[in-house]
Amino acid sequence: MGEDKRLAAVVALAQGMAAAPTSRESWRAAALGACRALDGSFAALSVWERELGRLRVLVNVGERRPDEEAFPEAEAYPVNQFPEITEFLHERWAGGGGPTAWVETAEGTAAGTPGYFHRRVAALRRRGRGCCVVAPVVLHGRAWGELYVARRVGVPVFGRADADFATVLAAVVAAGLAQTERLEEARRLAYTDALTGLANRRAVDVRLEEAVERHRADEVVVSLVVCDLNGLKRVNDTLGHAVGDRLLERFGSVLSLCGAMVPGALVARLGGDEFCLLAVGPAADDVVKAADELCRRAAELELGEGVACGVASTEDPIGPVRDARRLFRLADAAQYRAKAVRADRPVVAGREGPDDPVVRLADESPLEPSPARAERRRFRGRRA
Repeated sequence: MGEDKRLAAVVALAQGMAAAPTSRESWRAAALGACRALDGSFAALSVWERELGRLRVLVNVGERRPDEEAFPEAEAYPVNQFPEITEFLHERWAGGGGPTAWVETAEGTAAGTPGYFHRRVAALRRRGRGCCVVAPVVLHGRAWGELYVARRVGVPVFGRADADFATVLAAVVAAGLAQTERLEEARRLAYTDALTGLANRRAVDVRLEEAVERHRADEVVVSLVVCDLNGLKRVNDTLGHAVGDRLLERFGSVLSLCGAMVPGALVARLGGDEFCLLAVGPAADDVVKAADELCRRAAELELGEGVACGVASTEDPIGPVRDARRLFRLADAAQYRAKAVRADRPVVAGREGPDDPVVRLADESPLEPSPARAERRRFRGRRA
């Protein structure tokens, strides 16, 4: 491959990783880009999990064998089977060199190899491949994993120039992975409440919209718990906001614990003293049970005054839920009623008969506000 083509291949790989919306797609773009750049038939990207002592395959692309999944869940190899990822790399760096790629063939050693690794050779033979080039991926100054590209039997074997080019490609992959990490962190911060570490309102908005769409399409049960931490203003006014923040953090931990009772639940701080739990799939009674436990534990928190908790679920008789806004109104109205009557247990929309007061409050026309609606503290900042 000429210099111009190799430069174009490097640019294409970098652009592919930069455009990937998720980590998985970034891994795939890296492996595909390297496979094409080196005229390979197969490529894989693996990460070295030091704490588990293994090399775990993240993605396989190209001509895959039946045992090679695109995104394998459990394809991993003990690093002692591939000592070069630890011993050779560290020895090279200790001697002042940098990580460089090497070539293995189905016949044994080849260009740039640090030694003969029987398992790699055996794997090539078993899978009908003629050769491979292995390039260490170094991220933040440490061995992160490896980029592996193979060619089928009967085509030219990788040479020294290919190994050198693979080293360059691995560096580009490392830069792409670093960018992906930064983007993932930015996304995490965008959907995380800074004080409690729970999800924030933006995350709830997105998840709830998706959940209601699933409900409309497949009748999946969607349940929402909205709760208001009682006594926060008193704590802030008498003991200071630092103590109030600790109360919010403590309640956030309790909410997280209770949310774990419901498989797949999202727990979030909406802002101020408002929190919520969103469950998609589990039965409404399971969510109410978790909310009941939340009320019990919140009442035992030091400094706090318990929590007002409202629940709305599409499994209960609340009428059709055609949009996320209505379910939120119902849960918020139930929470308002719990606060008004000083309930020590959750109030559940739709469970007080045909003329349920929570459903009636939630469904009042906003064009004709009643006194109850006028005094009701609505979900702050919710889009109309």
